[in-house]
Amino acid sequence: MPDHILQLQEITKSFGGTQVLRGISIDICQGEFITFLGSSGCGKTTTLRIIAGLEEPDSGRVLLEGRDVTALAPNKRDVNTVFQNYALFPHMTVGQNIAYSLRLRKAPKEEQRKTVEEMLDLVQLSGYEKRMPSELSGGQRQRVAIARALASRPRVLLLDEPLGALDLQLRRQMQVELGRLQKKLGVTFLYITHDQEEALNMSDRIVVMREGRFEQIGTPSEVYDHPRTAFVARFVGSANIFRGRVAGGGGPLPRAELTGGDFVFLPGNGVFAPGSSVAVAVRSEQLQFHRRDGKSEGGIRAVVREKTFAGGMLRIAFALEDGEEAVASRHGIDLDLRPGEQVLLSWDPALAPVVEDAP
Repeated sequence: MPDHILQLQEITKSFGGTQVLRGISIDICQGEFITFLGSSGCGKTTTLRIIAGLEEPDSGRVLLEGRDVTALAPNKRDVNTVFQNYALFPHMTVGQNIAYSLRLRKAPKEEQRKTVEEMLDLVQLSGYEKRMPSELSGGQRQRVAIARALASRPRVLLLDEPLGALDLQLRRQMQVELGRLQKKLGVTFLYITHDQEEALNMSDRIVVMREGRFEQIGTPSEVYDHPRTAFVARFVGSANIFRGRVAGGGGPLPRAELTGGDFVFLPGNGVFAPGSSVAVAVRSEQLQFHRRDGKSEGGIRAVVREKTFAGGMLRIAFALEDGEEAVASRHGIDLDLRPGEQVLLSWDPALAPVVEDAP
């Protein structure tokens, strides 16, 4: 098993009467790119600040390479942080910003020069050492902030929504560059974001957070293709949740009866007690549909509500018999289907996991 460089053990934290972290635990491996993903207020930034030493937990421990650092000051931990606003010193040149931590520990000038040169080459900004931060683009300033954080050779680099202020095209470019940089260095990256695309593109593992808890921890494929809960299925990607009760009777696959009376098939690898409640997660790209006619059988009855186009994808919203909505997505700008038309919805049961449906 890989060595654990960072461990959180039953961390809790409250501010006033609000509990922000509810006993979270995780082991993070050396060289891992791990992303904490969640909406605003879920506790991800508080988690990062506790790891950095900027906040103390109410209970629990933070271990770095097996050593308890819970009570240590930030400058006593081998951890650095990159913030969304870059936090570069505006009165210092790029080179002076990068060398700042080395100057604090009185490193020889030749070591400072070589480190600055190496870091600028690493982030593809060679020759920029004499420029001021005001002379750089947003993406360049972000790379300088990363170079400054890496100059002291931290064991763990914390990144607090570092791409949030960039435009979409530059953000996607920086995702690729960050992934390349992390693999080249082998430094453990702990990345905080609310952007599912960033999490899926860059991470070795994703930690989905909800209300101070870890809802699911897994690889991008595990979190996307095998969500554990309805919350994860909807938050990571776009998923429809169909709820019903397991029906009795034979057949090659178990079935569930929905509120509106339609039947759907459940995955064949599960064991479902007749009469029990069940929730099925169907990704929008997996949802199939065809027009209803007198000969149509099976599927969920629905009516086309609207079609919208964004980001190269066509989104089709359907109204179900029970008043709920389902959404399908397709590449392209249009298809021969109009609002008001009656359709039947279906999917491959093997691609639609049953999920926990806690509120």
